[in-house]
Amino acid sequence: MIDKRMLAEYAAALGLPLGEAELERFDRYAELLVEWNERMNLTAITEPGEIVVKHFVDSLTLLRAFTPPVGATLVDVGTGAGFPSVPVKIVRPDLRVTLLDSLNKRLVFLRELSAALGQEENVCVHARAEEAGRQPGHREQYALATARAVAHLRELSEYCLPLVRVGGMFAALKGGDVDVELEESRRAVELLGGKIDRIERLELPDGSRRAIICVKKISQTSTKYPRPHAKMAKNPLA
Repeated sequence: MIDKRMLAEYAAALGLPLGEAELERFDRYAELLVEWNERMNLTAITEPGEIVVKHFVDSLTLLRAFTPPVGATLVDVGTGAGFPSVPVKIVRPDLRVTLLDSLNKRLVFLRELSAALGQEENVCVHARAEEAGRQPGHREQYALATARAVAHLRELSEYCLPLVRVGGMFAALKGGDVDVELEESRRAVELLGGKIDRIERLELPDGSRRAIICVKKISQTSTKYPRPHAKMAKNPLA
């Protein structure tokens, strides 16, 4: 379905050489994404070339910004159709991935997808991030939390940082224009036990700009957080 040679070239440009088995998994991913998208709303992007660039390559930029330790635990918050964590795990099968989403029907897709890609060990969790962040089985249990285009960084930090253990990292995949959002979020990041470590800026093959904001977890998150979604919306951290 996808142009595997094109994907291999784009991934190599990120420093991520892909073998034939990995390329076959990406191809199967695209097939299942399009097939299931006819039954439920997973993505507006279904053209093969756009899937390669806007889903697969975009997801793999995470590994350009941050190299997780071998066997690290990764939670993908608001994962949707599995981006960015499932593409990342195709390249890094050692990672222990938890797919967190508030819509159970997406998790039905993700379970089938995980089985088809040989990722049966992926853990699918049906919960809102602010609920999971208060549960002992998830709170401060992960080496890496990531999310792609889920919310403003201020709210996203409140969703994700409570899930990260001290010494771990939260990586937010964003569009290229993040400077104002970043300034609006600095205080919230500090309140939640984080520190902005660095920003990786890059350009996708279609010319669109991306920024990956890497936040180091330097202290435990106060038990006041995360707050319920309604409270976040009414009173953003500032």
